[in-house]
Amino acid sequence: MKKFRACFPPQSLAGLRAACVLAVATLLVAAGSAAAQAWPAKPIRLILPYGPGGGSDVVARPLGHFLTQRLGQQVLVDNRGGANGNIAMEMVARAPADGYTLGLALTAQLAINPFLYAKIPYDPMKDFALINLLGSAPYFLTVSKGTPAGNLEEFLRLARSRPGAMTYGSTGNGSGLHLSMELLKSMSGIDIVHAPYKSAGAAMTDMLGEQLQAMFVSYGAGVGHFKAGRVRPLGATTAQRSRALPDVPTIAEAGVKGYESSVWYALLGPRGLPGDVVKRLNAEIGSLLKAELGAQFDADGITPSGAGPEQLAAFVRSESGKWGKVVRQSGAKLD
Repeated sequence: MKKFRACFPPQSLAGLRAACVLAVATLLVAAGSAAAQAWPAKPIRLILPYGPGGGSDVVARPLGHFLTQRLGQQVLVDNRGGANGNIAMEMVARAPADGYTLGLALTAQLAINPFLYAKIPYDPMKDFALINLLGSAPYFLTVSKGTPAGNLEEFLRLARSRPGAMTYGSTGNGSGLHLSMELLKSMSGIDIVHAPYKSAGAAMTDMLGEQLQAMFVSYGAGVGHFKAGRVRPLGATTAQRSRALPDVPTIAEAGVKGYESSVWYALLGPRGLPGDVVKRLNAEIGSLLKAELGAQFDADGITPSGAGPEQLAAFVRSESGKWGKVVRQSGAKLD
């Protein structure tokens, strides 16, 4: 020890000690800072593309509730309706990629709006970190009580016998309800006139009053009327029958082979979202879809998925190809 000290003057030893103390202190501060910033360290905002009370709420509210329990931080649902979801998607795309702003996107925002609008303020494949395909739900082809069609075959036969004489309602040009019927028209050769409404409720009111002969409706909007016998569901738009209404055949099995349409729900964040955040969210969502969130989805007529980023990206590309073609064929355009 004396030989060691002899090699280093007292001044050097003091400097060495100070440097060591400083280095250890720096490491401790860095470790403490990293621990303090472990995600999530504060509430998370989940931006929705529609106003309160719609189908996006049916997914986002239970998702936010159960994620709050799993993550230990409040997940706050923020409804930002307008421009068919373009406003909400722009907010997500421009938010900091720190895991504290997420978004819920539906079919329209990722696979329809790019073709429906001349210009939108985001690129579905470049401006987002796609996280998880939460689930999907069918629409149901529904006819008024006075429309003489008890099944899909009878409805198509009736429409073909009266080209341009029947009218169907939707929630507006380019909406899922509108394009689902346009897809059916293109695949079955029927000619039925479109009547756009501002809401599904307004369209349903006119169908109950026999001003409309048909429309596609979601499970939530239609189930009460189905059970009361006020309107009749003829077919589900998804490839498989809905577990919520298993007695209603799919449109494909009822006669229009290959027909498939659905409203699907995807969780995303800004481009550049940290990989560990994406991994944590996928793990928690996968677990929840096998438990309480999956049970809630089943009750609401939604089929859980849980597909991760790569599968979701491939799915969005596939859906974009399909709906882009339908939009072009329908002639639907919005400014």
